[in-house]
Parts: sequence; structure tokens; C-alpha cells
Amino acid sequence: MPKILILILCYFPLLLKADWSKFRGPTGEGIWNCSELPLKLDKPSRVWKKNIGGGYSGITVSDNKVLTMDRPSKMNKERVLCFNSKNGEIIWSYQYNSNYSGLSYDSGPRASVTIKDGKAFSFGSLGHIHCLDINTGKVLWKHESRESFGAKRPTWGFASSPAIWKNLIIYQIGGSSGGYVALNSNTGQRVWSSSDDPAGYAMPVFVKHTGEDLMLAWTPENIRGMIPKTGEVLWSIPYKIKYGVSIALPIYYENIVLVCGYWHGSKAIQLGKDLKSAKLLWEDEENIRGLMAQPLQKDGLVYLLDRTNGLTCFEIKTGKRLWDDSKDHSITPPGRNPQATLVWARDGKHENRALIFNANGELLSATLNEEGFKIHSRSQITGETWAHPAYSDGHIFARTDNEIVCWKLNP
Repeated sequence: MPKILILILCYFPLLLKADWSKFRGPTGEGIWNCSELPLKLDKPSRVWKKNIGGGYSGITVSDNKVLTMDRPSKMNKERVLCFNSKNGEIIWSYQYNSNYSGLSYDSGPRASVTIKDGKAFSFGSLGHIHCLDINTGKVLWKHESRESFGAKRPTWGFASSPAIWKNLIIYQIGGSSGGYVALNSNTGQRVWSSSDDPAGYAMPVFVKHTGEDLMLAWTPENIRGMIPKTGEVLWSIPYKIKYGVSIALPIYYENIVLVCGYWHGSKAIQLGKDLKSAKLLWEDEENIRGLMAQPLQKDGLVYLLDRTNGLTCFEIKTGKRLWDDSKDHSITPPGRNPQATLVWARDGKHENRALIFNANGELLSATLNEEGFKIHSRSQITGETWAHPAYSDGHIFARTDNEIVCWKLNP
């Protein structure tokens, strides 16, 4: 048997069981490598359900541990919670004081817990930063970012999940000493601070461009390209957002950076042959407008939950819109803040199959392509929610303001 085939066969089972260790999955691109997942998911079985407090914090999974954050019983406290993925039993809980007075949408924390090398990194709505031992919940280091770095809370609280790059953990704080701060993930010591932008809600993205590492940062005022090692700003494209709602992660495809906003629409940035070159490629203020939902991209096609037109497909290189669901809004209910989480489910059998978890708590299995979309199944998983779920080992982990659940999806 050829060596390359042996390597693939050995690696593939590990890939299928990959943890969901950060917001939007292992790569941050909303991709779940799964096995034996039927196209129709109309018979999921609930494995466990546990009560929790309020919050929008997404779920992350690592080494049979399920993590999220909550605010218990409208108290001025926040918690980081760790559950056993097999039975939902609480492994540990870490609680600290957090004054929610004056915070809009005060249900609870927003950011997902980021997991790496046995550590859990959290970011509370009011700016509390913690690094915890994932096995015990012990505090390894912590910061109150407003005191340590001059962080300034955005209107709806800190929501950008901690971003890992090598041995750095990067937070968007909108601070007087820098809009972003990078800390040593082992010690919590500041390595760099950079930019003078206020804090938005979008987690930075790390890509390779011209063979070099590049951090893509979208703030309420700019789209920026930065060196993640030092924080140096290489280029900036102005984009001042009404109400500061830069929410969705930037998308990168073939030297193009895309951000999708609502009041001023979407912008695509063409990167040049060197790290410092960037220019506006196209923009659309009328027909391609997202808000909270993260767009999904594959082969240059972007699938966006448009606030007005529902699920919309367009070309990332041109902005040409191919289709939308403005007639039926069948993916998620239309409204002031439509929300659904879109993830590619790759099992090697069903091309372009996506899992969509909508604001009503329904899980949809659908095929998305340039011609349109087809919904294969729709299952009720939770009640109403805006929180991002996690997928791992044939299961979905999802939450609302009062419960966290685990459902088995494969046979």
C-alpha cells in the first residue's frame, strides 16, 4: 500500500474526531469533518440536558470537555462552565464578580471560550480576562482589561472571542493603549498593543498571504491587515460602522478579504503581491448586507444571511448576487436581528452539505450551491437562541438562556 494512502487512512479518523476548540470550529471557518452523517437529520436523539444561566457565549469542545459561559440568575456575576461531553455532568465551574449595570442585552457573556494546550481562555462582557486550567478550572492568570490595559467596553459588551496565534492570545479591547492587546498565553504578560480603534465584536482571523502570517482585523472604523507577531499595522481600509457593529469574522479567499456589515453593506479588499498592498475591490451597500450571522464561503461563493433578503449567495470576486430567499425566509425567521449559524458538514459523501442552527433552535440539514439551496430536514434542538453551537464526534452541543443540550446526530 502506498505510504501516502497509509498516512491518509491513519489521519482521517483523527480528523473526524477533531475538537471544536474555538469559535467557528478548529479552523475558525465553520467546517465540521464528520462521518456517517445522514443527509436527513430528522431523528436526532438527545443525550443529555443541563440547566445553566443566561448568555450568548458559544460552545467549545476539547478532550471530552464542553465549555461555555453564563450569568447565573441575573446576578452581577459571570461563570465559566465545564461539562463532561458524555453525560453532561459538571466538571468544574469558575465564578467571578461582573457588574452588568447599564449593559444592553444583559442576558450574559457573549464570547466563546478558546481552548489550547490544556488552557481555557475566556473574555467576559465587562472585560474580565481569564486563563484557566481546563482540567480543574484553576486560575493560571487573569486581568481586568479596563484596569490593566485601559479597555473601553463597546455598547453591547465585549464579544470578540480570544484569538490564538502560536503562543499569543489576542483580545480586541478598544483600549487607550491599543485597540488590540496580545498576551503571552502561558504567563498573561503583554507582548504588544496596537491600533487606536474602538472595540467591535469581530474575532480577528489569521491567514497566510505571500507566504507570511497576516492577521485580518475588522473594527468599527477600519479593516486592517496586521503582523500577528508584533501588532504592526500593514494596511488599513476605512469603514466606519454605524453603532460600531462590526460583528462577523472577515473571510479570506484567493487574496481577497471580505467583510459583511448591515447599514453600509459589504466590502471586498484585494490584497497585493506584498503584505502592505491592499485596495477596495468592490462594495455593495444595498443588496449584500449582513449583521450578526457569520457568512459561509466555499470555492469563491459566499452564503450570507442578509437582514432583508434572507439567505443570499454571491461571488466573492465580483459581488454578483446569484440568488436569495427573500420570498420565503425559510432558513430563519425574518426580523430586526435575524440569526443562524451556518457550518459545512464534510463527510466525503454529500457535496456542499451545510448544517444551519437557527434562532428558533432548529437544526437544518441543507445543500447549498450556486443554483440555490435545498433543505433536507429540520429538527427542533433547543428553544430560541443566538448562541453558536459546537459539533464534535457525531454530536451537536447547543444552548439557550436556561439550558445546554447534547444531541447525537449520526446513527
